[in-house]
Amino acid sequence: MSPKITVTTHPLAQHLVSNLRDARTAPAQFRNFSDLLTVILALEATHDLALQTISVDTPLETMDGNYLASGIVVVPILRAGLGMLQPILNLFPDVSVGYIGLARDHTTAMASAYYEKLPNLRESPNRPVLIVDPMLATGGSACQAIDAVKSAGGIDIRLVCVVAAPEGVEAVNASHPDVPIFSAALDRELNDVKYILPGLGDFGDRLFGTL
Repeated sequence: MSPKITVTTHPLAQHLVSNLRDARTAPAQFRNFSDLLTVILALEATHDLALQTISVDTPLETMDGNYLASGIVVVPILRAGLGMLQPILNLFPDVSVGYIGLARDHTTAMASAYYEKLPNLRESPNRPVLIVDPMLATGGSACQAIDAVKSAGGIDIRLVCVVAAPEGVEAVNASHPDVPIFSAALDRELNDVKYILPGLGDFGDRLFGTL
């Protein structure tokens, strides 16, 4: 079965992800490309947000204007997900932020939780929740994060990443078939240490210059 994922086809997104892949891209450039690509992905993932009609006075007359009916929640998976947070905060007028910290064991490729702080999603259960994590590799971290958001009351959950591997997409599809995935690239496979090929290396290290 083919993995279910929406891969943006916007030419600028493909240009940006290619620059992120380039090993010569310095951290400052990497952060800029990441910010721009996150905006495109966030727009793709929120194309169906509900609107409400409110009267607005233009300089010439009164008309019915369309406004977002509710805010959104964004939950970055620490630490690399932090690189996708600020562009979303800049883009949307009403954003609540949660955090999930998951540390990957480089020997087993398994993630263990070390921090979790989420809004009370039961107060607004239908508020869209964007879980952001640049690299969807095995899918273990994403599935743990989705589990946590659902436990906190989240219903409308969307996973946003920069690059995905088929193995990770299939894991999320199997465990959470109700959660759509949005990405800029679906890569070939994982290598024997569970890194995405061709990938772009360790997103967090390249983002924060900790190579």
